[in-house]
Amino acid sequence: MVTPFHEGKVDEARLRQQVDFQIAKGIDALVPVGTTGESPTLDFKEHARVIELTVQYASGRVPVIAGTGANSTAEALELHQIAKKAGAPACLSVNPYYNKPTQEGLYRHFMTLADRVDLPIVLYNIPGRTGVTMTPATVARLAKHRHIVAIKEATGDLNIAGEIAASCDITIISGDDSLTVPIMSIGGKGVISVLSNLIPAQIKTLVQLCQGNQYSEAALLHRKLFPLMRAMFLDGNPVGIKHAMKVANTDTGEMRLPLWEASDGTKKQIEQCMKEIGV
Repeated sequence: MVTPFHEGKVDEARLRQQVDFQIAKGIDALVPVGTTGESPTLDFKEHARVIELTVQYASGRVPVIAGTGANSTAEALELHQIAKKAGAPACLSVNPYYNKPTQEGLYRHFMTLADRVDLPIVLYNIPGRTGVTMTPATVARLAKHRHIVAIKEATGDLNIAGEIAASCDITIISGDDSLTVPIMSIGGKGVISVLSNLIPAQIKTLVQLCQGNQYSEAALLHRKLFPLMRAMFLDGNPVGIKHAMKVANTDTGEMRLPLWEASDGTKKQIEQCMKEIGV
């Protein structure tokens, strides 16, 4: 989920509207305060507030997988505890970013979280953001812990997803809209999606087609949506999705610096892609 802002503050009314819209369109879970939610620009109090509000607004209709990652194990632990207290039934925990830990450091980081918070954890492997890739061998080690239940696989490398699938039975969830179909074809279970902020029903349909082994139909829908999937990232995330939502009359407000609005060329490309699929 994007985090909506108005005049520099979290827009709580718009957040409620987003929650209701997503649920009405059939999504299976909500994921607040991840990368698309601009989590690095939220202060600690705001981060906790967005988790609490999302759980409150969802009101048990769907699970909330709360974004709780940090590059300090102590801070990540506190965020996990906040999510637990707020009533989130699971959390999304990204690889510690910037400090580039070793594989043993990653293992000990996530094991500390899993040991100390009674909450299912979805690992989040996204080296383009964090500067470090969790190897399939490390994922397999972590998957032995009862609280580590899934991984959001966003390396962009299908070989890594394949190695994870071959080495353990952890649930694999695509972290890239453009790789949902390939990852599900080798055993993935779905996607934590950027584009669902705009077109949740279509993304849900794509996943359901894959779940039903209807890959010919899934491929057709994938090809239809692919240009828009890629356009979302031309100037970074959530720059693209926030512009698309504005065009679709679901404006979520400004972004926080250092993020800035899309270039004119990117805006035109996004708008053209939206027009072509009837959004």
